[in-house]
Amino acid sequence: KQATMALTYAESLYDRKTMEKGDRNAVEGKVIFGVKDSIIAAGDEQASYASLNWKTFRYLQLSVETQEEPLVLNDLYGIYTGFPFQRRATFASSDPALAKMFDIGWRTARLCAMETYMDCPYYERLQYLGDTRLQMLVSYYNTGNDTLARKAICDIDNSRLAEGVTEGRYPARGTNVISPFSLMWIGMLHDYYMYRPDSAFVSQHLPGMRQVLSFFMQYTGKDGTLKDLPYWNFMDWVERQRQWKMGVPPKGKDGCSAILDLLLLRAYQWATDLEAHLGNQGMADGYRQRADMLANTIQRKYWDTDKQCYADVSNKKYFSQHAQALAILCGLVKGKQAEQLAECMLRDSTMAEASIYFKYYVNRALAKAGLGDAYLDGLGIWNDYMKLGMTTWGEDSKLMNTRSDCHAWSASPNIELLRTVLGIDTDAPGFAKVRIEPHLGRLTQASGSVPHPLGMIRVAYQKKGKDWNIRITLPKGLHGKFIWKGRENELTPGENELK
Repeated sequence: KQATMALTYAESLYDRKTMEKGDRNAVEGKVIFGVKDSIIAAGDEQASYASLNWKTFRYLQLSVETQEEPLVLNDLYGIYTGFPFQRRATFASSDPALAKMFDIGWRTARLCAMETYMDCPYYERLQYLGDTRLQMLVSYYNTGNDTLARKAICDIDNSRLAEGVTEGRYPARGTNVISPFSLMWIGMLHDYYMYRPDSAFVSQHLPGMRQVLSFFMQYTGKDGTLKDLPYWNFMDWVERQRQWKMGVPPKGKDGCSAILDLLLLRAYQWATDLEAHLGNQGMADGYRQRADMLANTIQRKYWDTDKQCYADVSNKKYFSQHAQALAILCGLVKGKQAEQLAECMLRDSTMAEASIYFKYYVNRALAKAGLGDAYLDGLGIWNDYMKLGMTTWGEDSKLMNTRSDCHAWSASPNIELLRTVLGIDTDAPGFAKVRIEPHLGRLTQASGSVPHPLGMIRVAYQKKGKDWNIRITLPKGLHGKFIWKGRENELTPGENELK
């Protein structure tokens, strides 16, 4: 009776001297800080305690202080809870570290999915739009389940303020608008349109998309660029760049930012495609005209002829991987020029470097520019996390002291190991056709499977000497194409063998 107990839950321990996390497996010389449950024993023989809400932790410390009577602990246990995702995708290769990476990403994604997606299960537990777009793609590729994705699209549409912009995270208490994330929501709609066979669901949200774009149009000048966009203009947690404050890209004296303009351009392109196929052709034409004007302005305003890349601001003072990646994804450069810009993005150390989150877009740009084989060489941050004993992915690139040790926006390898390395991607709305273009880099063997609305897509690549033996199995009713070094081969339902 009157014994006090404290259960302290923590993602990791801290070094007693430096207060850094360091090696997540180390315990000696470490201290614990975290959320606590405090309990006072009533003296009952069969008392039990359950936390009032679920906790996420890797380390749990139990502290006990007794009074006049001893305390007997009969049991201490946990019950796992989360959205009932089932992983159906598989991945294996000649590099065993990639399979471990695939497992860590899956664990991260699972822990960040309850009744909604959430950025992290330890801190905010909120459905942030930038995070959620990547989480939805992880779900499509790993599970084939779009339940939470549909809910997220509806939640965010319902969060729109009267002026048209969405909340930065929702559902939530209080208002927190992250303007660029509203444009990411349009990207979510387009992703759903391409990967899920339910265009009617997307059509329901076109009015919301128009409202979002109407909000941004209020802040565009005659040349189409955004000026003095209100609210929090977060794009990425960029390190060691003073001009990036609170994740906001630099703006020029004119109030404009190339990165924000490029994201708006990409949103216009998504909206044009959706309106042309599902909505109003007149709206599609209007968005296309705005996209063409903005593309011309970006080229004129931000292209640096000396460095042969895009600047972040009109005076050409700052540069970033972010601007180059978005320019490639928007199609401002193509062919050899896109390849050269992608190479510049990788080698120019003066550019602001993308964090573990925005590397998703950098890697998408590399693949689009024809440098998909570079993907496996760009996994340094994930390999570094594994060396530190991480069992989930961190929030940012601060290896020794990242704030959150479990953040779903860092799980993009669970998309790209399947989409870029194995090469499996949609080639028509609703995933009606498949395009398979592997980027195997240094690998000599790779295989895996991806859930598709019609069944499972399975691929296997085996190198023997200089030759590759390739086996691809498509579900009944699915046709597609296989691309190898620029050459196309037709794929039909069932087994396809190539050499």
